[in-house]
Amino acid sequence: MKFFSKLVIAGVLAFSAQAHAELDTASVIKDLDLRESKVAARDMPGWSKPKKVVVFYDTPERLEWFKQVAPGVEVTGARGPLEAMGAAADADALVGLCAPKLIEAAKQVKWIHVGSAGINECATSPKLHEAGLLVTNMQRVYGPPIAEHVIAMAFALARNFRFFEDLQRKAEWNQSALPSKRFVELGGKTMLVVGLGGIGTDIAKRAHALGMKVIATRNSSRDNPDYVEYVGLSNELMTLTPQADFIANATPLTPETKDIFNAAFFGKMKPTAYFINIGRGQQVVQPDLIAALEKKVIAGAALDVASPEPLPSDSPLWKAPNLIITPHISSNSDLRFERYWIVQRENLRRYVAGEKMLSVVDVNRGY
Repeated sequence: MKFFSKLVIAGVLAFSAQAHAELDTASVIKDLDLRESKVAARDMPGWSKPKKVVVFYDTPERLEWFKQVAPGVEVTGARGPLEAMGAAADADALVGLCAPKLIEAAKQVKWIHVGSAGINECATSPKLHEAGLLVTNMQRVYGPPIAEHVIAMAFALARNFRFFEDLQRKAEWNQSALPSKRFVELGGKTMLVVGLGGIGTDIAKRAHALGMKVIATRNSSRDNPDYVEYVGLSNELMTLTPQADFIANATPLTPETKDIFNAAFFGKMKPTAYFINIGRGQQVVQPDLIAALEKKVIAGAALDVASPEPLPSDSPLWKAPNLIITPHISSNSDLRFERYWIVQRENLRRYVAGEKMLSVVDVNRGY
């Protein structure tokens, strides 16, 4: 099991103890704008009421909570893919669990609910691409905290927080260095959101609320909400890049998005602009980013993702100038796992009842 899967599971288990019943299912679906499938599960090829479901859980009480929405179904709990292996062979569904070896062991699985926004951790399994297999995920569930993290990164870059943190460590009150540092107000600046999906939409809302002009790219259409001034297709990225003061990547990792943030991209950015990545580390050509920072091709950058993860201590990224790094924690918050459990339980309820599912994934597209 890869690092990020371990991180997600560890995070869910760690934060669950802090969760409070502050959210309800209807409000979560509405606030996150979760999308229903056009077709009910009962009308999808191969569906029948499941006999056995293996569910990711954290406490015995949580497992009982899941069982309440799956009457007549054997609901078996597992705290991770390895623990689920033994129960997977005759399971009709894997809920919150996704790893290539686990999928291959689940010989008769018809539905997989992935516990992350991306499906990269299990996309290498050929079985995931079989006709008739339904895949759902946690798209949009992590949008609010990730969007706030992006805005926090934008403020930190604009106000030179990294510089002042260094001064604080040295207990140095030094205003003489201020003239060499550029301070930026976000109001009136342009934010380019690369990937106006669920997370990208949350970023756009917050940037607009701060008085920023928001432009974006989207792979599917040019439809724009009223808080986004212009939406271009993905092939317009290089055209829109020179217009932006801040650029936030929120695209999923696909063959089309791998290495798209390279020397040519950074060369199109304003020398006063900032790049923020909360997508995937493999989308950035890291030597090109380092060179762009060292040569002041761009003003600064912030990364919540890297390649590989964990980022090795000898990676040159750690020493790159005006770069903020956080260790893939942008989705963490006090409410994240409340939403996580609610969406997982609601999709379990819907599948057992044969209703329209939430957040269905197009496996061939990767999201």
